[in-house]
Amino acid sequence: MKKNFIERALPMVSFISILFLFGIAMTLIVSAVPAFREYGIISTLTGKVWRPTDDPPLFGMWPLILSSFYVTFTAIAIAVPLGVGAAVYLAEIAPAKVREIIKPALEVLAGIPSVVLGFFGIVFLAPLVKNIFHLDTGLTGFTAAILLAIMSVPTIASITEDAVTAVPKELRHASLALGGTKWETIIRVSVPAAKSGILTGIILGISRAMGETMTVLMAAGGSRGIPDNIFVPMRPMTACIAGEMGETVVGDSHYYMLFAMGLILFIFNIIFNIIAENIKKGKNK
Repeated sequence: MKKNFIERALPMVSFISILFLFGIAMTLIVSAVPAFREYGIISTLTGKVWRPTDDPPLFGMWPLILSSFYVTFTAIAIAVPLGVGAAVYLAEIAPAKVREIIKPALEVLAGIPSVVLGFFGIVFLAPLVKNIFHLDTGLTGFTAAILLAIMSVPTIASITEDAVTAVPKELRHASLALGGTKWETIIRVSVPAAKSGILTGIILGISRAMGETMTVLMAAGGSRGIPDNIFVPMRPMTACIAGEMGETVVGDSHYYMLFAMGLILFIFNIIFNIIAENIKKGKNK
């Protein structure tokens, strides 16, 4: 009877999940249409000035989109070597006792609230970045990127470790039997065999970093100008939505434009998840 209940409940749960996803997508699309209809999609995406309180208001999202990419891909450039390296170490090299310490530590790291990491960034990391790079302020895209990297490492490490561990032992044994060292076996056999899982972890890490809000709101500096490098204050799209939604009047252009920004983020995340799914399918084939 319990089995029958579970078999009936699971399709319902899946249907409810799809319904929520559809509802979120429709809410974003319906709310974004008035903004795009009034200001145009191309002019909004390529506009270089975001001043929603001017008269007339300016809704150019390009500085915010560029800030999102600066912060996200810098975070991934930091997180990928750390996450993949930690995963390979746990799966192939670490003694069992060390693995029992590091794996729970990564899980704890994944569970730290983003607002706590934001405080850590303001109090400790920002002054450090300011002093090391001789900047006017430590609240920059680079500071936010380091925090996002800390948040992305557990995702990348967890999926990568599963992928490396799943590589058949026969491949490793064959490499060692042919005279390969343990290190050569890891680099030339285990990691290439697990590359689909590793790429999936990286893409999900990108999605994690791009969708993060509180940390970038607190640590990125909040400047709306076009950033020319990662060491200046900037305002990614998620920070803009979180910072300005409370200031808007429901129903005005600014309000709808923030939903349009949310729709753009939603589309970016869907694209990354579709890529991850395609990589998984390629792996299964």
